[in-house]
Amino acid sequence: MNKTAAQFYGVLKISRDCRDMPDLHVPCADYGIWTDHRIPDDRSGWHPAARAFYEYWLAIKPPGRLPGRQHIKPEDIAPLLSRVWLADVYRDPLRLRFRLAGTATVWSFGREVTGHWLDEVQPVWLRNPAVYERFRFTVETGRPTWRHGSSLWERDPEHRRVENCHVPLAKDGKKVDMIFSLAVIFDHKGNEIRI
Repeated sequence: MNKTAAQFYGVLKISRDCRDMPDLHVPCADYGIWTDHRIPDDRSGWHPAARAFYEYWLAIKPPGRLPGRQHIKPEDIAPLLSRVWLADVYRDPLRLRFRLAGTATVWSFGREVTGHWLDEVQPVWLRNPAVYERFRFTVETGRPTWRHGSSLWERDPEHRRVENCHVPLAKDGKKVDMIFSLAVIFDHKGNEIRI
Protein backbone atom coordinates (compact mmCIF):
# COMPACT_ATOMS: atom_id res chain seq x y z
CA MET A 1 0.00 0.00 0.00
CA ASN A 2 1.43 3.39 -0.91
CA LYS A 3 1.83 6.24 1.59
CA THR A 4 -1.25 8.15 0.38
CA ALA A 5 -3.43 5.05 0.72
CA ALA A 6 -2.06 4.36 4.22
CA GLN A 7 -2.79 7.95 5.31
CA PHE A 8 -6.31 7.79 3.82
CA TYR A 9 -7.10 4.52 5.57
CA GLY A 10 -5.77 5.83 8.89
CA VAL A 11 -7.94 8.94 8.76
CA LEU A 12 -10.94 6.95 7.58
CA LYS A 13 -10.56 4.43 10.41
CA ILE A 14 -10.41 7.19 13.02
CA SER A 15 -13.38 9.08 11.58
CA ARG A 16 -15.71 6.12 11.07
CA ASP A 17 -15.04 3.62 13.81
CA CYS A 18 -17.57 4.73 16.41
CA ARG A 19 -17.89 1.16 17.70
CA ASP A 20 -14.80 1.87 19.83
CA MET A 21 -16.69 4.68 21.59
CA PRO A 22 -19.87 3.11 23.05
CA ASP A 23 -20.39 6.07 25.40
CA LEU A 24 -21.39 8.26 22.46
CA HIS A 25 -24.86 6.64 22.13
CA VAL A 26 -24.83 7.58 18.46
CA PRO A 27 -25.82 5.18 15.71
CA CYS A 28 -22.75 3.87 13.94
CA ALA A 29 -24.40 3.39 10.58
CA ASP A 30 -23.31 6.30 8.43
CA TYR A 31 -22.54 4.94 4.98
CA GLY A 32 -23.03 8.18 3.09
CA ILE A 33 -25.51 7.82 0.24
CA TRP A 34 -25.77 4.08 0.95
CA THR A 35 -26.99 4.41 4.56
CA ASP A 36 -30.66 3.68 3.81
CA HIS A 37 -30.13 1.60 0.67
CA ARG A 38 -32.59 -1.22 0.08
CA ILE A 39 -32.91 -3.56 -2.88
CA PRO A 40 -36.34 -2.79 -4.42
CA ASP A 41 -39.05 -5.44 -4.35
CA ASP A 42 -39.87 -4.65 -7.98
CA ARG A 43 -36.80 -5.51 -10.02
CA SER A 44 -38.57 -5.60 -13.38
CA GLY A 45 -36.56 -2.58 -14.55
CA TRP A 46 -33.24 -4.30 -13.90
CA HIS A 47 -31.12 -5.77 -16.67
CA PRO A 48 -31.98 -9.49 -16.91
CA ALA A 49 -28.40 -10.48 -15.99
CA ALA A 50 -28.42 -8.33 -12.84
CA ARG A 51 -31.83 -9.65 -11.85
CA ALA A 52 -30.75 -13.29 -12.43
CA PHE A 53 -27.58 -12.72 -10.40
CA TYR A 54 -29.43 -11.24 -7.42
CA GLU A 55 -32.16 -13.88 -7.55
CA TYR A 56 -29.50 -16.60 -7.60
CA TRP A 57 -27.96 -15.10 -4.44
CA LEU A 58 -31.39 -15.10 -2.80
CA ALA A 59 -31.95 -18.74 -3.83
CA ILE A 60 -28.68 -19.99 -2.31
CA LYS A 61 -29.05 -17.92 0.87
CA PRO A 62 -29.68 -20.17 3.89
CA PRO A 63 -32.62 -18.99 6.05
CA GLY A 64 -31.51 -16.23 8.43
CA ARG A 65 -27.89 -16.39 7.25
CA LEU A 66 -25.69 -15.19 4.43
CA PRO A 67 -24.55 -17.59 1.75
CA GLY A 68 -20.85 -18.34 1.47
CA ARG A 69 -18.57 -19.16 -1.43
CA GLN A 70 -19.32 -22.83 -0.70
CA HIS A 71 -22.93 -22.29 -1.80
CA ILE A 72 -22.04 -20.98 -5.27
CA LYS A 73 -22.05 -23.49 -8.10
CA PRO A 74 -20.56 -21.78 -11.18
CA GLU A 75 -22.41 -24.14 -13.52
CA ASP A 76 -25.69 -22.72 -12.17
CA ILE A 77 -24.80 -19.24 -13.39
CA ALA A 78 -22.68 -20.07 -16.44
CA PRO A 79 -24.26 -17.36 -18.67
CA LEU A 80 -23.30 -14.70 -16.08
CA LEU A 81 -19.69 -15.73 -15.39
CA SER A 82 -18.00 -13.35 -17.83
CA ARG A 83 -19.62 -10.40 -15.99
CA VAL A 84 -18.83 -11.36 -12.39
CA TRP A 85 -15.98 -10.77 -10.02
CA LEU A 86 -15.25 -12.05 -6.55
CA ALA A 87 -13.12 -10.29 -3.95
CA ASP A 88 -11.80 -11.32 -0.55
CA VAL A 89 -12.54 -8.88 2.27
CA TYR A 90 -9.70 -7.70 4.52
CA ARG A 91 -10.33 -5.50 7.54
CA ASP A 92 -8.44 -2.86 9.54
CA PRO A 93 -8.26 -1.17 7.10
CA LEU A 94 -11.03 -2.34 4.81
CA ARG A 95 -9.55 -3.55 1.54
CA LEU A 96 -10.69 -5.92 -1.17
CA ARG A 97 -8.49 -8.25 -3.18
CA PHE A 98 -9.79 -9.69 -6.44
CA ARG A 99 -10.00 -13.47 -6.21
CA LEU A 100 -11.35 -13.82 -9.73
CA ALA A 101 -12.70 -11.65 -12.51
CA GLY A 102 -14.73 -12.67 -15.54
CA THR A 103 -13.56 -11.87 -19.04
CA ALA A 104 -15.94 -8.89 -19.44
CA THR A 105 -14.56 -7.36 -16.22
CA VAL A 106 -10.96 -7.85 -17.35
CA TRP A 107 -11.80 -6.43 -20.77
CA SER A 108 -13.51 -3.37 -19.27
CA PHE A 109 -10.57 -2.65 -16.92
CA GLY A 110 -8.10 -3.25 -19.74
CA ARG A 111 -6.00 -5.64 -17.63
CA GLU A 112 -6.08 -8.81 -15.58
CA VAL A 113 -7.05 -7.99 -12.00
CA THR A 114 -7.09 -11.39 -10.28
CA GLY A 115 -4.85 -11.27 -7.20
CA HIS A 116 -4.67 -7.46 -7.17
CA TRP A 117 -6.04 -5.07 -4.55
CA LEU A 118 -9.11 -3.14 -5.63
CA ASP A 119 -7.60 0.19 -4.51
CA GLU A 120 -4.54 -0.44 -6.71
CA VAL A 121 -6.61 -1.42 -9.76
CA GLN A 122 -9.17 1.35 -9.13
CA PRO A 123 -7.58 4.31 -7.30
CA VAL A 124 -11.03 5.98 -7.33
CA TRP A 125 -11.65 3.76 -4.26
CA LEU A 126 -9.52 6.32 -2.39
CA ARG A 127 -10.97 9.44 -4.01
CA ASN A 128 -14.71 8.81 -4.08
CA PRO A 129 -16.43 8.21 -0.73
CA ALA A 130 -19.54 6.86 -2.48
CA VAL A 131 -17.48 3.97 -3.87
CA TYR A 132 -15.77 3.16 -0.58
CA GLU A 133 -18.94 3.54 1.52
CA ARG A 134 -20.85 1.20 -0.76
CA PHE A 135 -18.43 -1.62 -0.07
CA ARG A 136 -18.22 -0.76 3.62
CA PHE A 137 -22.04 -0.84 3.78
CA THR A 138 -22.13 -4.34 2.26
CA VAL A 139 -19.29 -5.66 4.45
CA GLU A 140 -20.59 -4.23 7.73
CA THR A 141 -24.34 -4.74 7.25
CA GLY A 142 -24.31 -7.93 5.19
CA ARG A 143 -26.73 -6.32 2.75
CA PRO A 144 -26.50 -6.27 -1.05
CA THR A 145 -26.50 -3.15 -3.20
CA TRP A 146 -27.67 -2.39 -6.73
CA ARG A 147 -26.90 0.64 -8.86
CA HIS A 148 -27.47 1.84 -12.43
CA GLY A 149 -25.75 5.02 -13.51
CA SER A 150 -22.56 6.62 -14.73
CA SER A 151 -19.49 4.49 -14.21
CA LEU A 152 -17.57 5.61 -11.13
CA TRP A 153 -14.57 3.41 -11.92
CA GLU A 154 -11.83 3.90 -14.45
CA ARG A 155 -12.72 1.75 -17.44
CA ASP A 156 -12.44 1.72 -21.18
CA PRO A 157 -13.55 5.24 -22.28
CA GLU A 158 -16.49 3.77 -24.23
CA HIS A 159 -17.86 2.19 -21.05
CA ARG A 160 -19.91 5.13 -19.78
CA ARG A 161 -22.73 3.57 -17.78
CA VAL A 162 -22.95 0.54 -15.56
CA GLU A 163 -25.59 -1.51 -13.83
CA ASN A 164 -24.14 -3.60 -11.05
CA CYS A 165 -25.08 -5.63 -8.04
CA HIS A 166 -22.77 -6.41 -5.11
CA VAL A 167 -23.78 -9.20 -2.74
CA PRO A 168 -22.08 -10.29 0.49
CA LEU A 169 -20.78 -13.79 1.12
CA ALA A 170 -19.89 -15.22 4.53
CA LYS A 171 -18.39 -18.66 5.05
CA ASP A 172 -19.81 -18.78 8.59
CA GLY A 173 -23.14 -17.26 7.51
CA LYS A 174 -22.55 -14.06 9.52
CA LYS A 175 -19.22 -12.26 9.01
CA VAL A 176 -18.83 -11.05 5.43
CA ASP A 177 -15.58 -12.38 4.01
CA MET A 178 -16.20 -11.89 0.28
CA ILE A 179 -18.02 -9.57 -2.08
CA PHE A 180 -19.53 -11.18 -5.18
CA SER A 181 -20.46 -8.76 -7.97
CA LEU A 182 -21.90 -8.57 -11.43
CA ALA A 183 -21.65 -5.63 -13.82
CA VAL A 184 -23.39 -4.86 -17.10
CA ILE A 185 -21.63 -2.16 -19.11
CA PHE A 186 -23.26 0.34 -21.49
CA ASP A 187 -21.89 2.86 -24.01
CA HIS A 188 -22.69 6.59 -24.11
CA LYS A 189 -25.91 5.87 -26.05
CA GLY A 190 -27.14 3.39 -23.45
CA ASN A 191 -26.44 0.33 -25.59
CA GLU A 192 -25.18 -2.72 -23.75
CA ILE A 193 -21.56 -3.57 -24.55
CA ARG A 194 -20.93 -7.27 -25.00
CA ILE A 195 -17.72 -9.10 -25.64
